[in-house]
Amino acid sequence: MQSLTPLVLSLGLLACASGLPAGAADAAPAKPNIIYILADDMGYADAGFNGGKVIKTPNLDLLARGGANLKSFYVQPVCSPTRSALMTGRYPSSTGIYSVVRPHAPWGLKLEEQTLPQVLRSAGYETAISGKWHLGEFEPAYRPTQRGFDHQYGLWFGAIDYYSHLREGVLDWHRNDQPCKDEGYATHLIAKEACRIIREKNPEKPIFLYLPFNAVHGPYQVPEKYCEPYANLKGVRRTYAGMLSAMDEAVGQVLAALDEKKIRDNTLILFSSDNGGPSPGRITSNGPLRAGKGTLYEGGVRVCAFANWPGRIPAGKTIDEPVHAVDWYPTLAKLTGARLEQKLPLDGLDIWPVLTAGAKSPHEAIILCGTQRGQAAIRMGDWKLLVSAGGKAKGGAAKGADQLYHLATDLGESRNVAADHPEKLKELRARYDQMMSTAAPSGEVAGGLKE
Repeated sequence: MQSLTPLVLSLGLLACASGLPAGAADAAPAKPNIIYILADDMGYADAGFNGGKVIKTPNLDLLARGGANLKSFYVQPVCSPTRSALMTGRYPSSTGIYSVVRPHAPWGLKLEEQTLPQVLRSAGYETAISGKWHLGEFEPAYRPTQRGFDHQYGLWFGAIDYYSHLREGVLDWHRNDQPCKDEGYATHLIAKEACRIIREKNPEKPIFLYLPFNAVHGPYQVPEKYCEPYANLKGVRRTYAGMLSAMDEAVGQVLAALDEKKIRDNTLILFSSDNGGPSPGRITSNGPLRAGKGTLYEGGVRVCAFANWPGRIPAGKTIDEPVHAVDWYPTLAKLTGARLEQKLPLDGLDIWPVLTAGAKSPHEAIILCGTQRGQAAIRMGDWKLLVSAGGKAKGGAAKGADQLYHLATDLGESRNVAADHPEKLKELRARYDQMMSTAAPSGEVAGGLKE
């Protein structure tokens, strides 16, 4: 796997990362505030900026138009693995987070893993999370305030009732990792807290605000007023549309708070879903992509995403270069001049030139891990190999057989061409074997739960 050696970045390197001449370091702007908005279970094609025609997402669309729309942004097929990739810059094959961390399970993101907020703290950032953690809580050391966040608010797990904040009869709502009984609709509360954090931020420090909504994950609940514009939709799809509208409204409130503080122009806003939409065609829309959440097909691992920073990321860009959630960790560390004394090798790479200068993806290959060790896919250029994907491919592959697709001509992965391109199959399989040769065991494995 690719790795990044320890480094300490100077202001001059920060200037280079920003596209300025090294000698113009003193002209570089103040370190940006950074907000990462993470949707939960959102369909690839449900936002207007990604082709959606049914659900209204004006605030997300505004941000996407004002920045770079990342058309080939990859994550993992389910929740916790994507969150661990974002927080560590390391694939599940490095962290062992292949599957969802269940409530009270005796494991989580290993304590030896350095997290993104810990790295950004070294660059002088105030750090906060408002929303869903989902990386372990069975001991205090695994909770957000012990993993680099100065402030925590919201839920530790997922699938909570949006009004009572209960999951299976147990309250899952916390402030600074202590039980909290705030009343209200979860999306509204998460946005309200995010706005408070922005308005009350330390004026002497930039802020990293991680905003992982539990919307639009089930249970499907939303105040009826948000469903009213979607009378033409039926059943769960209508409720989902209302939930997405409520989340988009929340994003608008965050933007208003930034404007109120007059810090919008120096705020980098990143957005993605944590995985593809579930039940595509019934609840969500993944557009031309095959399948959805939980699978290694494009509909499970390619998600809607954008990056917006006025005056720094050119507006109106559509970027097709393949990048992955692991890339934000090294990219933001370099951009902010963070002290990246990294003991564990990173899989992510700096993608700032991709966003700002039209550069090609720095990845020769991207690994997409399934929900268990040994189940994965690899993308190299326009080619994608699925190994032990399960099921039966539309192209006729037997269950468990390697599947090969050419995404440039078959985005919907409808034609398995493994038999037609044996040399390409061999090439990708060799690279896959090399990248997965040291894959970590699952964090769920007994005896491997604690450091």
